[in-house]
Amino acid sequence: MKKLIMILACGMLMSTASFAQTLKIGYIDSRELLVAMPEVKKADSALQIYAKSFQDQLLSMQQELEKKGKEYQANEKTMTDPVKEVKQKEVYDLQSRMEGLQSSAQEKIQTKKEELYKPIIDKATKAVKDVAKEKAYDYVFDLAQGSLLVYRDTDNMMPAVKAKLGLK
Repeated sequence: MKKLIMILACGMLMSTASFAQTLKIGYIDSRELLVAMPEVKKADSALQIYAKSFQDQLLSMQQELEKKGKEYQANEKTMTDPVKEVKQKEVYDLQSRMEGLQSSAQEKIQTKKEELYKPIIDKATKAVKDVAKEKAYDYVFDLAQGSLLVYRDTDNMMPAVKAKLGLK
């Protein structure tokens, strides 16, 4: 009985070792790779300069808002109701413009970031795929993203699963 278990265990180890030899898996940390690329530093610098223009504009608007607020508080007691309404509306409009600029700036900065990083990420992805092909890796995982970067197309089960479910 012990002999039979030992033979089965050895057989399983051999088949597992044989399987492991035919499948080559690699990994990479994309964050580490991107940090090492000089293009990223250049893109980060350009993005900071772009973002600073919005920050400067918002700071200017904030200073204007504070000035208007102080003026309103200082002169509120001597103002007529219609003048008060106009001054309050000015403050409210400035606050609204600041909020709109802040929202717009975030969207524009994100778009600019994607625009700056796309060629860098494409270059890194191509390098990973080229190395995987040269070194005959079947699969390459990205530790930073927890995702699969390189895979064999022949392992795509989608057509078979769709067929099994009767989907086109």
